[in-house]
Order: sequence, then structure tokens, then C-alpha cells
Amino acid sequence: MQILVLILGIVLLPKACALKCLECTPELSGSCTQMTKECPFNTQCGSVRVTSYAGGSKLFDIKAKSCAAAEECVQASINFGVSQTLMTSKCCTSNLCNTQDAPEGSISSPNGKKCFQCHGNDCTKTLNCNGNEDHCIKTTVTAGGQKVTLKGCASKVICSGTQSAQIPGITGAEMSCCQGDLCNSAISTTAGLLLFVTPLISLVLFS
Repeated sequence: MQILVLILGIVLLPKACALKCLECTPELSGSCTQMTKECPFNTQCGSVRVTSYAGGSKLFDIKAKSCAAAEECVQASINFGVSQTLMTSKCCTSNLCNTQDAPEGSISSPNGKKCFQCHGNDCTKTLNCNGNEDHCIKTTVTAGGQKVTLKGCASKVICSGTQSAQIPGITGAEMSCCQGDLCNSAISTTAGLLLFVTPLISLVLFS
């Protein structure tokens, strides 16, 4: 009898302890409809916000809410010079606690690191990285049937591919990252998958 109680406890405990969180699927307009979702065990409730700037103007501001693993509760940015996209998140550990939006990211001051950036077909210009952008990045997007190369700075979490929050309907793009000043002039040694930032930037830059 004690064994049966123990087995039932093991089976039912994760479900009993699982969080219920607000889920909000984002749209490019910035609005979304909130629903309640029961989250997998060992996850948190989270809000994420992706904001892009170019020339001092805000290009878009997209918000989402859902369940989140601990490694998804991060701050990150990617900077191509002509535009910079910031991702902020806010996580919590009680039922339906993710009522508030994640705070809007702000552009940080230069951190001393430098990477190459592209102006059209000229990818020899240098770019000062900001905040926690500790990697150089090189990626290729397709715009109007043509491939366009983008180079710049990125946070480690974007390069490692551990940030798995995705905006539905937007697919990822292949990219490569490296560490060291101006290391993104050729093929780099670390590959990852940029899950949503590059497509969003290409959508804005080339639409």
C-alpha cells in the first residue's frame, strides 16, 4: 500500500506543482490576446519583449507571454549598425504572475569591443558593440529574391541558440558567431541558429 501511495505521489506531484501562466501570442502590431496555459514542470512564467531601433527611431515593439525555462529569462541584443534589436524578459514563479509586460530595452553604451558591419556590399566598416554584445556575428538573409549579408555585434545568448522564444510565423536564419575584435571578416568557428531576431530585422529593413 505504501508503495502504491509513493508511486501515485511521484506521478501526480509534478502536475500538482506545475504553474499556470498567461500566454500571449504576439502580432507585428504589438497587440495580443491573453490566455491561460498550464506549463511543463520546472518552468516559470515569463514575459518577453523585442524592440528594434534604427536612426534613433523605434521600428517595432513586440511583446509575448508564455511558459519559460530558466535559460530563456535573459537580456540580449543584436546590432548591425543600421539597426539594433533588443530583447528583454521578465520571469516569475507563481500562478499567473506574468501579468506585466517585460520592460522595454534601452541601447547601452559602447563596451570596447569592435566588429565588422556591412554598408551595402561593403563589409569592411567597423562597429562599436554595446552593453553585453560580446560576440561578432555574420548572417545572410534573403530579401527580394537576393541574398544580403549582415555583420555586427551580438550577445552570447543569441549566438549559443539557448534563447528559444519564437515569434510564430517567422522562421530562423543561419548565422555564425565568433569572439575577438573584428573576427567576423571570414568564416567563424561557432555556429548557431538565430531564432527570430534576424528575420524581424530583415522584415523591417527590406520590406
